[in-house]
Amino acid sequence: MDPHGSSIIASFVSFLFLLVVSSSAVIPASAGAGGSSSNGTAVPFRSADELLRFQRIKAQLARTRDASVKTIQSPDGDVIDCVPTHLQPAFEHPKLRGHKPEVADDEQLGTDDLCLKCAMCKARRVLVCMALIGHRWLVGNLMQKEPAERPRSSGRADADGDQDDEEALPQAWRRSGESCPEGTIPVRRTTEADMLRASSVSRFGMKARGGGFTRRDSTAGGHEHAVGYVSGGQFYGAKASLNVWPAQVASPAEFSLSQIWVISGAFGNDLNTIEAGWQVSPQLYGDNNPRFFTYWTVSSLTSLELAATNFLRPYTGCSSMQLMQDDAYQETGCYNLHCSGFVQTSSRVAIGAAISPISSSGGRQFDITLLIWKDPRRGHWWLQLGSGALVGYWPSSLFTHLGTRAGMVQFGGEVVNARPAGAPHTATQMGSGRFPGEGYARAAYFRSVQVVDWDNSLVPAAGLRLLADRPGCYDIAGGSGGAWGTYFYYGGPGRNARCP
Repeated sequence: MDPHGSSIIASFVSFLFLLVVSSSAVIPASAGAGGSSSNGTAVPFRSADELLRFQRIKAQLARTRDASVKTIQSPDGDVIDCVPTHLQPAFEHPKLRGHKPEVADDEQLGTDDLCLKCAMCKARRVLVCMALIGHRWLVGNLMQKEPAERPRSSGRADADGDQDDEEALPQAWRRSGESCPEGTIPVRRTTEADMLRASSVSRFGMKARGGGFTRRDSTAGGHEHAVGYVSGGQFYGAKASLNVWPAQVASPAEFSLSQIWVISGAFGNDLNTIEAGWQVSPQLYGDNNPRFFTYWTVSSLTSLELAATNFLRPYTGCSSMQLMQDDAYQETGCYNLHCSGFVQTSSRVAIGAAISPISSSGGRQFDITLLIWKDPRRGHWWLQLGSGALVGYWPSSLFTHLGTRAGMVQFGGEVVNARPAGAPHTATQMGSGRFPGEGYARAAYFRSVQVVDWDNSLVPAAGLRLLADRPGCYDIAGGSGGAWGTYFYYGGPGRNARCP
């Protein structure tokens, strides 16, 4: 065997052994059963690992806050930090170190332009100018281009027409009249209180265990769905328009969301998903506002990881999954920018910020159009709003199965019912809180439901199958034709006479 290769393997195994030993260490007595928050409140930690994660998250949040060149106070109470694009959380991911963020063709400046920008800087704006110059230098020297070609329409013009990002996704923070400078991205500030509302610090920014997808014991963990899905093919993206509602959530431990899922892999411990839509989650955000969100998860072990964990199993009593903490909807990936991974390119959209205005029963309807697709040239999965506003992308290197294509696409609603077995069903609403039969202006809908095929073309989601886990609580009904193409209404009130 190659001596150099032997030393690498030996070092890797030694590192894993130390990692396992350190993770089982007892928390120092000085820390007691927990730690202290910045306001002196006792913080319960279940293990040394959880304490370490809390400290790491706090450090990451501090780095993001310190990198901000401008702070915006939103009318709804949010704080938006304008963070230089190249200093966003994405690039802390091990697979993205040295990654070249993708940018538009028109984001090119020469040396003379940079010097002019610098000369125009006032003392109070020096940080903004430095961020702009740093961004422009990266653009001109390192960054790649945005996708040269976006998915082509199958013929019928999209109902959303030409929209910029503000029209495609109106958000409360933009009502302040402020915006982030060019070369930065808006990041909704996460506080220590946000972290401590999570079921545990180790689960902060992640979906609750036991759910998130419909086709495998769909009500496990209290997750309930009403969705349309296509499967059994090769999919390279999905697009739909969905109206936004102030869904009522009955418990801080529950949420209600409406989204697109792009899925590949097997369930159990080998699943990749990309997700985007709107959600109401008091635990994640601290209020009941509908908010724009993204999510992703990856779960599979490489052959080297599997071999290493199998080697250590006799000494630890842990399975490969327990050692690597990498299983479907369990550990890898997160909401929004709560972990490194998703690369944001838009300076005008704040992921996790409230959407405003929203739909009202019997009144005007407000919907958002989402497109997720895989760039056929570089392989990244892009997120687009409306007909042109790009939010950012998930680099292909994050994924295993989604590194090539998706095997299933899903559209619809999901809620968490945190009520114990035998108790009355939750009153958390899905969509508008009305059943599909109430129709337009009362029920929630998805319209213009499409998928991206092998030829990078948008085509109707043929063979869309509709599924409701508990039709008496949350139901779904669809159709096709006319300006809406393939569509469906979905949702419900949760607890009612048909859902005791």
